[in-house]
Amino acid sequence: MADCPKCPPVGAPLWLATFADLMSLLMCFFVLLLSFANMDAKKFKVVAESMENAFGVQRDIEAVEIPLGTSIIAQYFSPASTNPTLLEEIKQSTSQSSTSLDVSLEEKEKMKQEIMEQALENTQAEAEKIEERLKDDIDKGLVSIETQGLKIIIRINEKGSFASGTAILKSGFEPVMNRITESVIQAKGKVLVAGHTDDIPISTDWYRSNWELSAGRSVTVAEFMLKNKQLDKKRVVIEGHADSQPLVANTSNENRAKNRRVEVILVQDDPTLEFDKIQKHAQE
Repeated sequence: MADCPKCPPVGAPLWLATFADLMSLLMCFFVLLLSFANMDAKKFKVVAESMENAFGVQRDIEAVEIPLGTSIIAQYFSPASTNPTLLEEIKQSTSQSSTSLDVSLEEKEKMKQEIMEQALENTQAEAEKIEERLKDDIDKGLVSIETQGLKIIIRINEKGSFASGTAILKSGFEPVMNRITESVIQAKGKVLVAGHTDDIPISTDWYRSNWELSAGRSVTVAEFMLKNKQLDKKRVVIEGHADSQPLVANTSNENRAKNRRVEVILVQDDPTLEFDKIQKHAQE
């Protein structure tokens, strides 16, 4: 029997194969776009709700909470496995849209205490590193290391550093200052350079009082450290205390020698203040 001229040919039309290839390529293209996208969870939720309202999409299970993360891609890279700090975990847990946090006052205080304990441990560890770098100078009695809370105090004794009644570094003390400077550069925090004297008044052509002498020694130490351009001058603060803050009572020559010193103090930021800012921001 002859073929019917009005009947279409058997099988799919030729254009359908090309159309199917085009659809496959488009699907691959959008999949690649999605895989490379930096997705903002909040914007995605808004778009999804808008599409739902436009097309009447019905969800069987409602998603009340939005994801806490803002990107499917890591925001920083580390060659080793990293453990987030307690403060970073709190930042992540408080990145939500609720106007109040379901955290009691006791839990907040406990969190702040844990954050402070971690900061104190980090400060002590950093002080031990500095002490190791300056071990020879400490053994010679030229410097000493002490921690007070979040402060690391590098104490430069008058022995070997300054001649009596002057603010000029002794010749040969430069290597010690270079090691102190390197330790300060590698550490974090504000750098407070504070000069101290004993209680014996001084009045010379160069220095009218112990205030000028203590401030002059602080300036000498700070200027020496700032010769190293790796030290940011915005970190440095200079103070002169004269005999107002003695380490020991000025009752003997030995005690007065201890009080004549310049202290390079590394002041770490209080992490509980950042915690309070996070709490306040989460409640706004």
